[in-house]
Amino acid sequence: MPPVLALYEDVLADGAALALPAAARMIFLVHGAATIAGRALRDGEAWHGEDAAALLASSTGATCWRFDFASPPAPAAAGVTSRQKLSAPLATLPAGELLLRGDSVAFPPGGCALPHRHQGPGIRCLIEGGIRIDTAGRSTSYGPGGAWHESGPEPVFAQAAEQPSRFIRVMILPRALLGKSSLQFVDAADAAKPRVQQYQIFADVPIARPKG
Repeated sequence: MPPVLALYEDVLADGAALALPAAARMIFLVHGAATIAGRALRDGEAWHGEDAAALLASSTGATCWRFDFASPPAPAAAGVTSRQKLSAPLATLPAGELLLRGDSVAFPPGGCALPHRHQGPGIRCLIEGGIRIDTAGRSTSYGPGGAWHESGPEPVFAQAAEQPSRFIRVMILPRALLGKSSLQFVDAADAAKPRVQQYQIFADVPIARPKG
């Protein structure tokens, strides 16, 4: 059984806490304020780590998207509602040493990403706007909160809606890509064309390969 990458939405009431077991993960703060492993986060900020950590909401509460790689389930906690948005066994996990990359990808109205691949699998979740993803012979549209998995090797075309659109992404990549793009165009000629996407890196860190 390949290791699993899962995306959870954690909604924490005022002052609520969630104890997280050790695992490679990134947590993106969608709304509110929280402290994770002693670091304060506000809307649009992210934290990453591999050690066990406590997620503590501020007096205004917090909503988080938690990307967990090969992690045991987090225990239930008072004042915390956790919902799994998506879980994906990573059958296309790269061989050898691994890297966790978390970022945000923003498109202008009507922007697109020409057919491309990535060098590892991952999960995306739309935070604003709308997007259509064409891959594996299917075309699926997503609105805010919609999540999808991309295998990496399977070509993908992305078409943003006629409004600014942005998604949050976590991929598991070969460690050799530290600080380098994972993008590979299906048509090599497309690499010379202007790209409209804007990126914000939250995490680009070596992680331990899951045992087994």
